Amino acid sequence: MGILFVTLSGHGHVTPTLAVVEELTKRGAEVEYATGAEHAEAVTAAGARWVELPALPDFHPVTANPIDEWFPHYFRAMSRVYPVLLDRCRTDRPDLICYDSTNWPARLVARTLGIPAVRTLPHSASNEHYTLMDAGLAWSIAGDLARFVAENDPENDIELDIPSTIEAPEACSVVFVPREFQPLAETFDESFHFVGPVLGSRLDEEWSPRRADLPLLFVSLGSVMSDHDFYRACVEQFGDGGWEVAMTARGVGEVPENIDVRPGFPQPAVLKHTDVFISHGGMNSTMEALHQGVPLVIVPQTPEQAANADRVVELGLGERVDDHAGLRAAVERVAGSGTIRRNLDRMRAAVGAGGGAARAAEVILSRVLRAA
Repeated sequence: MGILFVTLSGHGHVTPTLAVVEELTKRGAEVEYATGAEHAEAVTAAGARWVELPALPDFHPVTANPIDEWFPHYFRAMSRVYPVLLDRCRTDRPDLICYDSTNWPARLVARTLGIPAVRTLPHSASNEHYTLMDAGLAWSIAGDLARFVAENDPENDIELDIPSTIEAPEACSVVFVPREFQPLAETFDESFHFVGPVLGSRLDEEWSPRRADLPLLFVSLGSVMSDHDFYRACVEQFGDGGWEVAMTARGVGEVPENIDVRPGFPQPAVLKHTDVFISHGGMNSTMEALHQGVPLVIVPQTPEQAANADRVVELGLGERVDDHAGLRAAVERVAGSGTIRRNLDRMRAAVGAGGGAARAAEVILSRVLRAA
């Protein structure tokens, strides 16, 4: 059976699918993965055969509101992907297309060619009762959308409108979030499978703290965002030696010996030893922390991360901090909270019950067999 994964770009979107690819190939499935060249090595290491898609161009915002510029930039990249993916699937038809929710060309190709599809969501799901994405941002692509449809739809068969470039329902959706974390989870039907975080072989990575006699604080704003003032605030507030600090950053300058600054860490391995995680609140980082039962102090950088932070606070799993001056106090509070510890234990049990990569593979294979 041939399964084609489609995720053009974004470590936060590609990474969680790799554990599912590993699980599927262990079970004998033939998996191909269509993505940009920057992810080729990762998808082949997971056991898939790489299918090249046009790379996402570098993003260079020119206004004070880069989020408003990002969506048109991303839509134009996806527009270039569509004819490449359509031609590929016409000449080498997969049994099933498994696509990231932001990759609308894969949804169009699957429906145009009548190929069964599974949608993956590395964030909270949306329906008529709960919406994560701000659909208003999509109106910035109105002109691009009209041109795309005119150029690619001579038979008037393409079903694409402005809202569906952000969020469109699918007969089967695999959500990399436990049901207990999903807002208004009771309103989502059986087409949504909340499997929780999927880490796969990343759990086998090794890392050890330099000091076993100090509590460990892990600090990371993810692979995209950077904030020099934030990093300097961490150095100033945690440089007294009371915590060992592992911090993902560049260009911070000289730091005290208790702070280890690197461009990147094997995050799941570090979290095994972590007492508190200061994070941007990206869903992958949030889920990896909950997988290990680590309390969170979230400093959100985007609206989606702010929503994740508010959900963490609502569920009693950590705190949200919008003022860098309050980082140390927030870390001390969550580290010493018995209530947060009990809530984390309950959420960690929910994460385990979701089934992770094994459950995701079962759902995907069941769709293949149903379509056979």
